[in-house]
Amino acid sequence: MSDAVADIKDRLNIEDVVSEYVELKRSGRNFKGLSPFTNEKSPSFMVSPEKQIWHDFSSGQGGDIFSFIQAVEGVDFKGALEQLARKAGIDLADYRTNVSSQSKSNAKAKERLFQAVEDAATFYQKELLKHTPPLKYLRETRGYEKQTILDFRFGYSPEKGDALTQALLKKYDMNELKKVGLSGERNGRSYDMFRGRIMIPLRDSQGRPVGFTARLLKKDPDAPKYINTPATMLYDKGRQLYGFSQAKDAIRKSGFVVVVEGNLDVVASHQAGVKNVVASAGTALTQFHLKELQRFTGDVRVAFDEDNAGQAAVERTIPLAQELGLEMSVISLPSGKDPDELIKENPKAWQKAIEQYTYMVDWLINRIAGELDMTSAQGKRQFTSKVFGVIRQLKDPVEMEHYVGKVAERTGVSVETVKAKLDSQSAVTRRLKQVKSAPHDDQDKEQRVREQHLLAIAVQRSDIAVQLQKVPLDVFSDDAQDLARSLQEHPGVTPAKDDYVTMLSLLFEEFYQSADTGELAYQANQLLSRLVKTYANNKKQSLIADMESANDSTQKTLLTAVKQLDDLAKQFAAH
Repeated sequence: MSDAVADIKDRLNIEDVVSEYVELKRSGRNFKGLSPFTNEKSPSFMVSPEKQIWHDFSSGQGGDIFSFIQAVEGVDFKGALEQLARKAGIDLADYRTNVSSQSKSNAKAKERLFQAVEDAATFYQKELLKHTPPLKYLRETRGYEKQTILDFRFGYSPEKGDALTQALLKKYDMNELKKVGLSGERNGRSYDMFRGRIMIPLRDSQGRPVGFTARLLKKDPDAPKYINTPATMLYDKGRQLYGFSQAKDAIRKSGFVVVVEGNLDVVASHQAGVKNVVASAGTALTQFHLKELQRFTGDVRVAFDEDNAGQAAVERTIPLAQELGLEMSVISLPSGKDPDELIKENPKAWQKAIEQYTYMVDWLINRIAGELDMTSAQGKRQFTSKVFGVIRQLKDPVEMEHYVGKVAERTGVSVETVKAKLDSQSAVTRRLKQVKSAPHDDQDKEQRVREQHLLAIAVQRSDIAVQLQKVPLDVFSDDAQDLARSLQEHPGVTPAKDDYVTMLSLLFEEFYQSADTGELAYQANQLLSRLVKTYANNKKQSLIADMESANDSTQKTLLTAVKQLDDLAKQFAAH
């Protein structure tokens, strides 16, 4: 069932699953809410869209979407798998052991399709070097540096009708080439889908080519300037963002992302040093696009064309962004230029435009007001009805109050009148699902929290990991013992990333990211001391209880064990 688990995780975002049970609010790159397992007053329940994990710092629990459903629904892994499969629209019957060989075969076939597109990209790159006109166009007309052409893997599809197809048929069959939109057949003869065009590979989030955007090189009024790979098993324009794999690190570091319309806008921006930029497919930003971006940032800035199509696309995106809790803003470009044109003219003007963004609600109010007669009663009615659709989605009451005042000011009516209309059209409050089986607040909770904090520091700091070498492994819980053993045996080696280690990295970021060396050492020392002391005391209580029914010989053995536990506690006493 490992394939089913992977496919479910690919289709479902953890923040969407958790938000059905916990009211989440954005906190930097993560989400935060009140623990559904304890009666806490301050939120310490975290969800990381980027890492696709959750962690409840109040109870020491955490994991992926499967462990969350197990905890809140009181089901085992099988029950969680079945529930999440239904939510993801996956039929588990397709993943049973009796078809596992078929699944492996399908995975191998899909990998061949990925490789076919990769080989096509390499073929087009080599062809670019053989043809002067396309290379001259990229270098001189577009002004791309050599490194930019290499980084974005620009290529050229020769005008000969089947050059790519004939090259790839040495390794792949025609059916495979058709499946990924590289080739076709007509009247019994094969042909290339792309001919005489600049080839721009489209990549998935892992950086693998999955299709192409192809720009016409020679002027031809009867041919479209751009054509794209059609929807295939690998490429879906509603799910992929151009330049995302190259922009991820820059998005993390800057804390925001800029979304433009054109692929070449992305290329120009990256060359100008602004790399936290991606492009949508045309002007359509989908919910999947926004969720993909939300894994890295909650601050999305859209720089679409100033024409009606571009502005309408921004307006359609606003409710999607609000539903996801994103801070979306709009970048208005001077003189109606697109980013590519602006960058060629003045790269600093592009950077300035990005920094002078308008929050989506303010932008929409200005746009709607500009389209209506705000002096007429009809215009005011239409204005308030349209704007309220956005204002009602605001989560913060102070922000909502602010825009109620803005609407009153724009329409020239009283705030009370505006509030009355807004209240009459108020949205229905979303009800959270009930947590059916919250874990009990057991005695091991504090120990689990201590060990997780200690291990989170030890994973990041080899000098802390060294201190664990003399700690008995059974001091740690079953979940933590594999990692503790790894740190004891290889204190300077970064452990392999699994869900548990990823969860600890979230914990470290939340509590210790800014701590200096001395503070980390002090915290680790305190945690280790408390962890060992509590372990020793619990073991001693059990041994003392056993003494009541033990004979003299056994009592002596038990007393020796108690003495060893006292020595262990002293050895790791805080200093």
